[in-house]
Amino acid sequence: MIEREFVSQKTKEFYIKKHIENKLKNVGISQIKLKKIPLGEKIIIYTSRPSLIVGSKGSNIKALTVDMKKKFKLENPQIEINEVKDIFLDANIVAERIASSLERFGSARFKGVGHKTMQNVIASGALGVELIISGKIPGSRAKNWRFYRGYLKKCGDVAISGVRSAKKSALLKSGVIGIKVSIMPSDLILPDSIEILDEPVQIIEEMETVEEEDKSSKKTTQKNNTKKAKEVVSKGKKQAKEKLESNVEEKETTTKKVVSEGDSEEKTIPEKIEDKVAEVASEVIDAAEEVVSKVTDKVSEVLHLNKKSDPEKSEKSEK
Repeated sequence: MIEREFVSQKTKEFYIKKHIENKLKNVGISQIKLKKIPLGEKIIIYTSRPSLIVGSKGSNIKALTVDMKKKFKLENPQIEINEVKDIFLDANIVAERIASSLERFGSARFKGVGHKTMQNVIASGALGVELIISGKIPGSRAKNWRFYRGYLKKCGDVAISGVRSAKKSALLKSGVIGIKVSIMPSDLILPDSIEILDEPVQIIEEMETVEEEDKSSKKTTQKNNTKKAKEVVSKGKKQAKEKLESNVEEKETTTKKVVSEGDSEEKTIPEKIEDKVAEVASEVIDAAEEVVSKVTDKVSEVLHLNKKSDPEKSEKSEK
């Protein structure tokens, strides 16, 4: 049941399109679309001559709407007209123009008509064109004449969906002449098209700017680090000076205390004073020995280095 509804709907749309095309001949109709809207049915007509379809004060559209209501029993048909800007990139309009020119001038000038339309299509920006005119042109036997220029796809999905094709017929005294038009538009994206970018200079400039920014940031960080290091060193020096001063003051206070205690104990305990003096003297002697040993070691090292640098002078000095 559902399939039958779809088939009946599509057949109805096909008959509506054919009826509109028969009513509006030689008007440059590109395509007709049907849409369902809440108010009724909407018919969109794409054409190159919208003024001919509208008529004087919309008389043609009114007559067409009345006819559609009666013949196809449409409730509220609304006709919308859109103008086609690129006439020579539309296959239906090109085929209709060829058919009308053949009916007007006859089959004797079919070559001139084919070449002229082909030049117009290429000039409008198409990648490729193919025109096939078949019939009794201009002799008694049927022939096929093919006019082609540019690049045109013949197989694959691009040839079905991308290439615009149309078929029309022209009625002449000698018989019916068939016209087939195939146009490949300029906005078609081919699957085998490759674009090579030629802008290496801009990338190099961007890299240079990035490197300069990195250098400037490194310089600023180095300056900040040196400033911080100087501040830390100055703070360390101040703290060391303060500690030395505090240690000196503490030693002076301790020596004063020791002296005062010793003075107080001299009167009472003379033996303790002698022991203290002996301890201090031993500590002073040990410190002096350490200093003397360090000085001798340094002198020996300096003499050894002088000998290595110039042995002749060292031998003379020894003599």
